Amino acid sequence: MDTNTRPGTIELIRLADPGQSVSVRLRSAEPALESLGVRYYDAEAVVTSDFVNGTVHLGFDSEDLSDWGQLLDAVEEAEQDAERAADPEEPFAADWPRSGRTACLRVICGDPYVVEVRDGAGTGVVVAVPLDMGEEWTAESRERLAAARAALGRTRAG
Repeated sequence: MDTNTRPGTIELIRLADPGQSVSVRLRSAEPALESLGVRYYDAEAVVTSDFVNGTVHLGFDSEDLSDWGQLLDAVEEAEQDAERAADPEEPFAADWPRSGRTACLRVICGDPYVVEVRDGAGTGVVVAVPLDMGEEWTAESRERLAAARAALGRTRAG
C-alpha cells in the first residue's frame, strides 16, 4: 500500500510503475447495498502522476470481483498470444467493471500498458496512464484480489 492510502482502506487494484499509478480503493468493507445475494460496494479510482492526480467514484458488485480475476486471466493469455505472433494484431483491451453504470478502468496490453480511467457515466472524462508494470504485476494483482476477497468475506476464487 502506498503512503496516501487511508488506514483501514482496502486497495483492491494497484497498477503502478515508479512514477505513476492507478488504483481502486474500497471506501468500506461493508456493502453499500445488498440485493438478491449480490453485494454492491462503493470505491474510488485514484490516478497519481506528475501530470495529473484525481479520484472518481467507482462502484462494483460482488460478481465484478470474479470479473477482475477473469480479466487477469485474459491479459496473461493475450500476452502469451502476442509473444507467439509474428505480427501482433490490435492490442488486447478490457474494461473493469464492465457494466457501464459507473466509472471503470480500461486495461490495454502493450509496451507500456495503458490504463484508462473512464468516467463515461458521470463527467465523460477519460484519463490514460501509460505504465511500465513489469512481469509480476498480474501475480501481485491476484494476491491483492485474494486479500480483498478475504476482507470482504468472499473467499470463493471463481
